[in-house]
Amino acid sequence: MTSRIRHRGLHALLLLGVIASMFPFYWTIVMATNTTQAVYGDPPKLIFGSQLLTNIRHVMDNIDFFGSMVNTIVVAVCTTVLVLFFDSLAAFTFAKYEFPGRRVLFGLLMLTFMLPLQLALIPEFDIMVRLGWVGDLRALIIPASANAFGIFWMRQYIKAAVPSELLEAARIDGCGFFRQYWHVGLPTIRPGLAFLGIYTFIAAWNDYIWPLIVLVNPGRITLQVALAQLNTAHGTDYSMVMAGALLALLPVVGVFLLFSRQFVSGAIKGALRG
Repeated sequence: MTSRIRHRGLHALLLLGVIASMFPFYWTIVMATNTTQAVYGDPPKLIFGSQLLTNIRHVMDNIDFFGSMVNTIVVAVCTTVLVLFFDSLAAFTFAKYEFPGRRVLFGLLMLTFMLPLQLALIPEFDIMVRLGWVGDLRALIIPASANAFGIFWMRQYIKAAVPSELLEAARIDGCGFFRQYWHVGLPTIRPGLAFLGIYTFIAAWNDYIWPLIVLVNPGRITLQVALAQLNTAHGTDYSMVMAGALLALLPVVGVFLLFSRQFVSGAIKGALRG
């Protein structure tokens, strides 16, 4: 009886947590489907309205929504693919191979966690100027193609998930380093890659400060910078802004559902093997 009460209490707490985490999304939809006056009226409107298409039309009239979304998709997809490849390759090397200076190099990599991202903005912008990439999407993709967090995360995952005996068997069969990584390592670490893919895509999709600085061409801006232009000094139509945010959220939800299926599937297979 006590165990049943404990389980019900735990389920109730989890349900409250789900409701609390989902409320911002509900409020976004409420604001996107109503007018700003209705939402901030007395009493405020707390149910879905019928103004979604009107608010979306206002978004399209004020910014180049689809053009900036295409730019953001290019940046997020290219960044995610490069991070998954380079970070997992570097992590595989750190986790499963001994070479001179390995611990020193990994320690230096970990030290980058202590540096604020804002500290790198000026030198990074100077590099982009020298390369002639200011205003180009390459200035967003190439600097973000590898990061310390991804290497650290994948190294820890690979150390636990990839048996050294399996790699030794591959070496005996004549597999070189890259074939071991590609044919032995990657199939085993798919759940870890799925998490890193979700994390990287969302970070690239929501990035605002660096695109605002480096993308000086109005026709090459990303979605977050474009949505920020909906805020004006003479007043903000929050329903219009929330409609734009809702549209920008849909691709992220799709990517999350795609990668999360791989993550859950791989985790279940790993649990069954264990």
